[in-house]
Amino acid sequence: MTKTISRRTLALGAAAIASAGLVTRKVRAADPIRLRISLDTAPSHMRNVSILDYAAKLEKASDNAIKVEVFHAGALFSDLNVTKALVQGQVEMACPGTWTLTGFVPDFDFPNLPMLYGLPLSDVRKIVDGKTGALVNDLMLKKLKLRVLGPWLELGAQNWYTSSKPLHTFADVKGLKIRNAGGAALGVRARFFEAIPNTTAWPDVPLALSQGTFDGLVSTNESCFSAKLWEAGLKYSLQDHQNINEYVPLISDAFLAKLPGELSKMVLSLWKDNIATYRANMGAAQERALNELKSHGVQVTEPTQAEIAALRAKMLVDQEKLVKDLKMDADISKMIAADMGAAA
Repeated sequence: MTKTISRRTLALGAAAIASAGLVTRKVRAADPIRLRISLDTAPSHMRNVSILDYAAKLEKASDNAIKVEVFHAGALFSDLNVTKALVQGQVEMACPGTWTLTGFVPDFDFPNLPMLYGLPLSDVRKIVDGKTGALVNDLMLKKLKLRVLGPWLELGAQNWYTSSKPLHTFADVKGLKIRNAGGAALGVRARFFEAIPNTTAWPDVPLALSQGTFDGLVSTNESCFSAKLWEAGLKYSLQDHQNINEYVPLISDAFLAKLPGELSKMVLSLWKDNIATYRANMGAAQERALNELKSHGVQVTEPTQAEIAALRAKMLVDQEKLVKDLKMDADISKMIAADMGAAA
């Protein structure tokens, strides 16, 4: 039997289709926005702990409008490669070390300049949070369209560590192959101590250390502890606090542009509201990590402040040449001095 379709039936059908389309659009609009974060340290590392806390707070504050996925231990990218991935849209956020960013913005190497060697955290913080830090943040945004969320996350003081050669004095570093995380200034520093620089991505460090690919490394107590490097043969450390390692919280400007205005502001404000706590937690973690390393048999030597100051003075002789060779801003030394409150 043939059914007759009336105009009223057609109108009702069209309305139903339109209504269904509206519902679909509403559902799609309510779908959470994906925020992928890449880290190359272990989940137990305090950087990861800090980022996980930030991620949880962001999901809650956004009422789950943003869905955060944190990838640990280089599961997506090593820090050496994550900046390129951010630019290409393969990930939306990362928190790499300054030393991995120097190939894009050479001025990110300023924490490793001689004038900062062995300085206390309070002095370094004035520089990082001052005009010097603001300069490199702006350069990153202009060059790569990557925005710095806010104040940098301090990893902590970097020291010397070895697996076979005892470290009693600075002379003991001579001739050793020393791994660093990257950045030209760290290689220059190794050569200043007559060591041989080596760059190895952090996820590969435990195996490389155990196999003797290098004799030792420059890192922090927390990083060595979280990676359990004593299991890879780590035995000695010379704690000269040569510089404060800094992580830079980067987020794609294109990702922020997709967010409603209030949500975009929230992404930035949440980081700023919590960075003081993250920094304090990092500092406490470094103290705990040093005690843990000692408990696992790592022998620690601490040079005097006079020794460190004498080395800093020797390094400073070549700083301006280093700034020029690294293609950093010609006025960066003056900027650092101004941030510290010293005469330029």
